[in-house]
Amino acid sequence: MIIMRTPAIVVAGVALALGLAGCGSDGGSSGGGEQAGVKIGMSVSTLNNPFFVQLRDGAQAQAAKLGAALTVTDAQNDASQQVNQVQNFTSQGMKAIIINPVDSNAAAPAVTLADRAGIPVIAADRGVTGAQVAQTVASDNVTGGKLAAEELAVQLGDKGQVIVLQGTPGTSASRDRGQGFEQGIKAFPGIKVVARQPADFDRTKGLDVMTNLLQSHPDVTGVFAENDEMALGAIKALGNRAGQQVKVVGFDGTPDGLTAIQNGTLAASIAQQPRLLGQQAVDAAVKAAGGATLEKTMAVPVKVATKENVAEFLTS
Repeated sequence: MIIMRTPAIVVAGVALALGLAGCGSDGGSSGGGEQAGVKIGMSVSTLNNPFFVQLRDGAQAQAAKLGAALTVTDAQNDASQQVNQVQNFTSQGMKAIIINPVDSNAAAPAVTLADRAGIPVIAADRGVTGAQVAQTVASDNVTGGKLAAEELAVQLGDKGQVIVLQGTPGTSASRDRGQGFEQGIKAFPGIKVVARQPADFDRTKGLDVMTNLLQSHPDVTGVFAENDEMALGAIKALGNRAGQQVKVVGFDGTPDGLTAIQNGTLAASIAQQPRLLGQQAVDAAVKAAGGATLEKTMAVPVKVATKENVAEFLTS
């Protein structure tokens, strides 16, 4: 596991805000029923990724349907910037906050600040480590990682050398997908993981990292990328080897990923439902703002998308 350390300046700043917020706050909310026009703040890790654009779109559509006032901010993959955004939502008196963490650990102090101010927080797609949230709405990433291992083993005939492209260090999604993959791949002793390296869920970094790794591992036959963006970068690095000598499995089921499956360069993707994640996060935020007690987790199913069934995902 890769552990990210929260910058000391962020912790100190939020700690000061915690002390101030603790004064005059009852630490919770009361009342019942969903509230029309409820104000919700949503901080998305990055909108430079089609998966999170879909998550935002689903959230906005559901907010419009419920008559909620949703404010969305882009943290641009900057944990400190996201802390400031959540603190601003808290000071603005939002009735609920949705956070899609840049870093699951670094998000904790700002989430604790909101909780102490009586504002429920919903974690979307990625969990928050070390802080209380009203609910985590996410795909089952551990199961998804296991499914990826099983599908890659099928593609490789249960033998070969594999590279793993990891997501942003410190995110629960990367940790859980990696954990699931490691658990799943143990069932196939003929497959050896020869390298693991972060590429931050980014297509360009996926290209760069894969290009470098191919220098030291030219005989690789398989790649697991913890999201489709990195998988697409790896495919570009592989050139005409992708889908032929080297099988690539991604994660997310983004439109570009599904197109690559159709074209035969991406063997499979563990398909999530980002719009549904956004919708359910807003549902949970509205309910929590009205005083409802929620289940701690809301799991959104994942499925394996391959060339044989890709049409099902393109039409959904």
